[in-house]
Amino acid sequence: MINKFKNSQAYKNYARILPYVKPYWFRALLAVLICVPIGALDGVIALALRPYMDLVMVEKSLQSSWLIPCAIVAFTIFQGILNYVATYLNTWVGGKITNDLKFTLYKKMLSFEAGFFDRRKSGDIVFRFNNDADIACSGLLENLKLFISRLCSSVALVGVLFYNSWQLALIAVVVLGGAFLPLANLRKKIKAVMDQTVHATASAITAYNESYAGNKTIIAYNLARHQENKFSEILGSIFKLKIKIVQRTSWLSPMMHVIVSVGVGMAIGYGSHLILSGQLSPGSFVSFLTALIMLYNPIKTLGNKFNAVQMSFLAIERVFAILETVPTIRDRENARKLAGINDKISIEKVNFEYVKGKPVLSNVSLEIKKGETVAFVGNSGGGKSTIVSLIPRFYDVKGGAIKIDGVDIRDYTMASLRENIAVVFQDNFLFAGTIKENVLLGRKNATDDEVRKALKMAYLDEFIGTLKNGWDTQIGERGVLLSGGQKQRVAIARAFLKDAPIIILDEATSALDNKAEAIVQKAIENLMKDKTVLVIAHRLSTIQNADKIVVINAGKMVECGTHEELLQIEKGHYKTLYNMQFRG
Repeated sequence: MINKFKNSQAYKNYARILPYVKPYWFRALLAVLICVPIGALDGVIALALRPYMDLVMVEKSLQSSWLIPCAIVAFTIFQGILNYVATYLNTWVGGKITNDLKFTLYKKMLSFEAGFFDRRKSGDIVFRFNNDADIACSGLLENLKLFISRLCSSVALVGVLFYNSWQLALIAVVVLGGAFLPLANLRKKIKAVMDQTVHATASAITAYNESYAGNKTIIAYNLARHQENKFSEILGSIFKLKIKIVQRTSWLSPMMHVIVSVGVGMAIGYGSHLILSGQLSPGSFVSFLTALIMLYNPIKTLGNKFNAVQMSFLAIERVFAILETVPTIRDRENARKLAGINDKISIEKVNFEYVKGKPVLSNVSLEIKKGETVAFVGNSGGGKSTIVSLIPRFYDVKGGAIKIDGVDIRDYTMASLRENIAVVFQDNFLFAGTIKENVLLGRKNATDDEVRKALKMAYLDEFIGTLKNGWDTQIGERGVLLSGGQKQRVAIARAFLKDAPIIILDEATSALDNKAEAIVQKAIENLMKDKTVLVIAHRLSTIQNADKIVVINAGKMVECGTHEELLQIEKGHYKTLYNMQFRG
């Protein structure tokens, strides 16, 4: 029996959450212990009715008829105070545990590789890393309090039943056992529906996120009606799933109500016989009947509680499924620290695929010497961005290796590897806050003078001088209050402040107009000084002075050389791209 309980899902769920309870064990234990008298006092109230009925109502021999009613009120007040204290402690402990679990989930989320997020919608991330923690902790702790108080109440009330009449008590216990039988296989029947409900709710969160982030696109293309219809379908799906849950569980409460009524009816029928035959006093019968109703009453609403319990259990399973997931990209044992580049970066016969069976890079090899500027060009989708994404280990190679100074980058710690690389993307992400706060993300302990120099080298100092609050100006979520060129220059200032020996420029000017590109290009030239630079370029005019230009087509390196060398190749890929741009 004990082994069976230990193998149960309920035991596993509570065992998983236990480490999060330990820091607050005293208050948690106190909250649990308080539930014992809360439940046990139910039996005292039922038991008090026996002498009241026999001595007051029947024999009329009690000197003060108010003694027992006053005692019942006093017990009830005491029970209410304990209930308040238990609720307060439960909420306090629950809030702390929820926060700790959310922090652990958030920390875990930050450990996952880019591919983890590529495969999931934003709504799934929000629900699984935030909402599930709320559902898991609040539901489990509330149900733990309810379970303990009900258990103690049931033990006390069953004791009252047997104290008054063992014959009637046997009937009551048999009926009680029968009331729980329908719950045995119900969890399996509703798990699939609950999983679908989670997915549908996550889709609703995704719809909100997309409508917020894409509001200009929705307005520009008159997509409001389209989005309304899409959201209406999601809500309809959620509604259907809720109805399915009701269909599969709501019969529990009515059925248990019927079973309980049968138990009460049998107790009254047989109890009447015992009273008439002199085997049971009226006081004992009233006390028994009160205890029976108090015992049965919570069972009648058990079906409504069952959904919440199962949602909590399933949420815990989802939470710990994430926490037990090992990131695909992680530090190897005994990984060493990278202290800078002394010789070269070697790309050796690298193969890569995002989706199994669909190669993106095939047998790519290249050497990039320290201090060189290497540009990658080619048709869209050819694999240029993928190559530079492999160097900071946004993804890991599927075959071959990338080495720095002869050491596989997978043998370096990820933190030290990425500390030596600064990336400027085509669409750089800026965080809500000020210009200075975003620049300081490059190096959080930088001085004000160093920040000023970074801003100057990024050609932002003149623009900042026109702002009322200077570099303390709020830029809005994702930097929406800045132009495209200004956002790029903030990102360049951030990379400049980082002062990493390796710079990756992923089409950093392709989305800008000519005027903004000219300014950003000057900032990039400042950033590139004395660095090893990898550039992905759409506009060939920006990379003509590169030490090496690599042409990537369909995942393969088809040409490599300087600008002048590549133009000498008749019908070459680079020459074709060059002629298409400049003749136009």
